[in-house]
Amino acid sequence: MKTKVLIFAVLFFTFNLITMAQDSKETLVVIETRFGDMTVMLYNDTPQHRDNFIKLINEGWYKGSPFHRVISGFMIQGGSNADGRQDPGYTVEAEIMPNHIHKKGALAAARMGDQVNPEKRSSGSQFYIVQGTVLTPEILKSYEARMGVEFNEDQQKAYTTIGGSPHLDGGYTVFGEVLSGFDIIDKIAAVRTDRIDNPEETVTMSVEILE
Repeated sequence: MKTKVLIFAVLFFTFNLITMAQDSKETLVVIETRFGDMTVMLYNDTPQHRDNFIKLINEGWYKGSPFHRVISGFMIQGGSNADGRQDPGYTVEAEIMPNHIHKKGALAAARMGDQVNPEKRSSGSQFYIVQGTVLTPEILKSYEARMGVEFNEDQQKAYTTIGGSPHLDGGYTVFGEVLSGFDIIDKIAAVRTDRIDNPEETVTMSVEILE
């Protein structure tokens, strides 16, 4: 029964988000992997991250790029160039928006820690996609208390139906979200990894803009 409810919730969110993307003319991209494809919407209210991601896609930065850090129940991270470069040599100003949370499927920019990066500037190319876990209302309330925030009704629904990682909210720029291919997140998150969370069998991606 819980599985059916979760599937319905994912389909409901996907349908509404695709409609929203079409209505607002937000950019859609597809992340292709050997497990299948993920369709992702880039937010217009994080324009520096959106434009930088589009630039890197057009330059071919992500062709053959590996998911190099995978933690089941948390997130999958990638963004290095196929030739081994970790980033393009610059950072992006933080665009942390309270309306964009770390629900399952959130696309967010990785960054250096606060000790060396108090402005929370994002990596020029490194990103992660949230898998997270489904939270009970009680656990979500404990996060609110610890973080000093209050999630709105839609955010509560997301965290208690499709799940996520709310402890990251406010610390990283979320600049998009997966619209379809949630099962691909789960498949990548389930691969065997070594002691530093690197997949034992390389999982690469290619990213294209959907016209």
